[in-house]
Formats: sequence, C-alpha cells, structure tokens
Amino acid sequence: MLLLLAAACSSGGDDGRVGPDGEAKASQAATGSLEEIARRAACEPNIQTDAEELRQANCKTADGRYVLATFATDRGQREWINAANDYGGTYLVGRKWVAVGDEKVVTALRDRLGGTVEKGEQHGSHTGGTSGDGTGGEGTGGSEEGHTGHHGG
Repeated sequence: MLLLLAAACSSGGDDGRVGPDGEAKASQAATGSLEEIARRAACEPNIQTDAEELRQANCKTADGRYVLATFATDRGQREWINAANDYGGTYLVGRKWVAVGDEKVVTALRDRLGGTVEKGEQHGSHTGGTSGDGTGGEGTGGSEEGHTGHHGG
C-alpha cells in the first residue's frame, strides 16, 4: 500500500514530458470546470449548452472567437472530436476539454491553456453556415453549435 501511495504522489508533477510531435502532453494542460478554463484563457464564456455530459460556450478574446467545450468523460470527449472532425477546423485538446477555432486563435490559446493541437478534415458542405475554417464565418459558432445536436445537447 505504501508503494502505491508513493507512486501516486510522484506522478502528479511536471516532468517536462512531450508527445511525439514535440507538443506538451494533455496532462500538462489546464484542468477544471468550463468557467475555470475560460478564466485561464481570458474569456467570459457565453454558455450555449449546459448538460451533464457536455458544457459548451462561445468565447471571444483579443485573439478571436472560438468554442470551448468540457466533457464529463474522456470517451465523450473523443466521440465529440471524432464527429466534429468532419466539419474541419482546428482543435486545442486538453483533458476533458476542447477549444475550436481558427488556427491562429487556437495557437494563441495553447500558450495559456496547454494541450495538443488537432486539425479536422472538412468533408463536403454541411449546414450551419461554416466559412470552411469551422468558425462559422460571421456567426458566433457555426457548425460547432449545430454539432451539439448530435449529442442531445
């Protein structure tokens, strides 16, 4: 039992690990509630979905607009990302959260939130008024807002 406790205590520190692409691992990324992550990103979140399994908000900072979502489970997060990839866009992925927006916005957010960057592939046109970059053009969320319908949000 003592060995397990010692292992648990030693595993939480920042050991400087990076993924194979040279980016910080998600374990070093921001954690907490949607509001806590938004605060760290300097955003006042405009909550769009407030469900047990998914909380989603539109954010706007000096860097631009993006969607911030938090998830109750890792599996729920991965399923959401896999479905959202069809809409294209750039995703900043942390532990049980994701931010979606223009590449320049996501890159700026990564400096404040950590996480890893993933890119979606746009497959044809989708309803929701996207501008091709997943941000919805002049709208405030584009396909990401429409996407929540797939998960009952």
